[in-house]
Amino acid sequence: MELDAFMAVAGPAVTSAAAAYGGAVLTRAEEAAADATVGLGQRIINSVWRRRDTQQRAELEACLDDADRPGDEDAMGALRHQIRRALRSDPELLAELAALLPAGDPQGVTSVEASGTGSVAAGGSIHGSVTTNVTTTPASPAAAPAVAE
Repeated sequence: MELDAFMAVAGPAVTSAAAAYGGAVLTRAEEAAADATVGLGQRIINSVWRRRDTQQRAELEACLDDADRPGDEDAMGALRHQIRRALRSDPELLAELAALLPAGDPQGVTSVEASGTGSVAAGGSIHGSVTTNVTTTPASPAAAPAVAE
């Protein structure tokens, strides 16, 4: 799995774990992370942390301490940057962590396309009727092609 695809799927789990626990994510017991997303993020962060040197661990911990402020997108971005940097330098760790991710589309995106008048695109199930705002106008007799007799 490529790094960008990994980060697209793992990023929400990492930021959820950091937001829930901050720096304590590195020491919090696994069973305390009942939510699957937080648990996945916790495993990813711990795996990255274990493979870093002392300075890199301190940088990651600083990002985690900042990340527990709700809505702080800059702090979350800094955390994702630290994870990305670690995985860029350790392709083996990237492969190990990619195996933890749920199966499916690596981007987590479903593409749906509709074309043509009255077309409807749906990314999931539709229960019930679908109505479009398409009106059709019968062709006027003047617009009909002449028929040779």
